[in-house]
Amino acid sequence: MDGELKSLSHVQNTITDMALQFGPKVVAAIVILIAGVIAGRWVGRATDQALKRFTLEPPVRLLLVRVVRVLVLALFAMIALQNLGVELLPLIAGVGVAGAGLALAAQGVLGNVIAGLTIIFTKPYRVGEFISIIGVEGTVDSISLFTTTLIHGDRSRVIVPNRKIVGEILHNYGKIRQTQVSVGVAYETDLKLALATMAELVRANPRVLADPAPLVQVASLGDSAIQIAAKPWVAVVDYGAVETELNSDIVRAMRQRGIELPPPQYKVLLRSEASALKA
Repeated sequence: MDGELKSLSHVQNTITDMALQFGPKVVAAIVILIAGVIAGRWVGRATDQALKRFTLEPPVRLLLVRVVRVLVLALFAMIALQNLGVELLPLIAGVGVAGAGLALAAQGVLGNVIAGLTIIFTKPYRVGEFISIIGVEGTVDSISLFTTTLIHGDRSRVIVPNRKIVGEILHNYGKIRQTQVSVGVAYETDLKLALATMAELVRANPRVLADPAPLVQVASLGDSAIQIAAKPWVAVVDYGAVETELNSDIVRAMRQRGIELPPPQYKVLLRSEASALKA
């Protein structure tokens, strides 16, 4: 019984000594961590206000703010561990080795992140612009650190990894595109009247932009008709619809004004007929 009491008393004394020795350090470490959380929030708010000056996507800005908060908290955590007497150099070395292994295992993910940061800061395209890249095209719907999402003309979504975009040839149309409609008129047609009719119809279409001004010209001289072409500028969303509308208006107006739209014509001579003509 006396031995058990002595053992219990020894344990109590040991716990008391450890509490007196490490208690203040633990309390100080907790205070440092709390200060780190407060400092992280303050620095995060300041970073968010600073990033609002740049045209960054909201998810990207939020991610950068969180990264800053984590870095500040990690700094205060290192100070707290050092206050507890923990050797930081072996810990940092271990974290470095683990980080290197993780980086090798996630090369594709890290490549997307680096490419995403490159896109965000170099800004080769923005949300709402129409781009064509690596065989796909569409309107940019969102840009994240990992992927870029495009809205295709058929309303489907195309998700492109960022590492597939950086370093490739990118065609950025912006928010407007130039379309083309053409019609063939007979060689006997009054070209001034035909060109004026085409220009009038193009400018009257509400989808066609006044600036840049549409171009109306004689495109080529075909076998059976003179090709007149109009190249108006339209918003990306109107690109598909305006061509159908203009084709319908052009055919109706040309017929009303008596401008002939000849079909393709070919002359076929049989050998016997050709011999008779020679004779």
